[in-house]
Amino acid sequence: MDTVDERDDAPRGGRVVVGVSGTISSLEALRVGTEEARRTGRELLVVLAWTPPGGELGYRRMPVPDLLKLWERDAVGRLEDTFDDAFGGLAAMPPLTGGLTRLVVRGEPGRALVELADRPDDLLVLGAGERGWPARWLHGTVSRYCVKRAGCRVLAVPPPALLTALPAWQRHQVATRTRMDAPPARMERVKTDRHDRPARF
Repeated sequence: MDTVDERDDAPRGGRVVVGVSGTISSLEALRVGTEEARRTGRELLVVLAWTPPGGELGYRRMPVPDLLKLWERDAVGRLEDTFDDAFGGLAAMPPLTGGLTRLVVRGEPGRALVELADRPDDLLVLGAGERGWPARWLHGTVSRYCVKRAGCRVLAVPPPALLTALPAWQRHQVATRTRMDAPPARMERVKTDRHDRPARF
């Protein structure tokens, strides 16, 4: 039977907000954030933020609505795949007394996450990415942005031990890889929106 931690030092209020991207580090962040939400009875808010290839400025210069729909569907598929890869699907997740909300938002990940984790008692959970230079410089920008600007506590989750045991060149390839082939039928079930009007499902 699932129970909520009743200790006096257990965190209260707020939400556990987890930023995911589909990488191995973000899968570990999702597992840690889910356990924290389960343990404390908080709501779990899982967010995948995305921007068009080349960024918003590049898209405004040359908008292609049909491609935008494909990119939106790809983002939705990556969020679905994240739950599949982390837990084997939603049905296999631990029971959450505080509830689960999944968001796909269009916007720069760091800014979107900081704006969504806007309560002082929220906990923002992120994958810390690879250790060492230049990996942290190239791929740690979101976590650095959130640590610097978030108005709540930020938990940066280290990569899994199996990842850190790989050679540096192979670790980089695995750490930055995401699954891009989610079935269209599954992606259609989720709505997307810009980060200032997040879609809930």
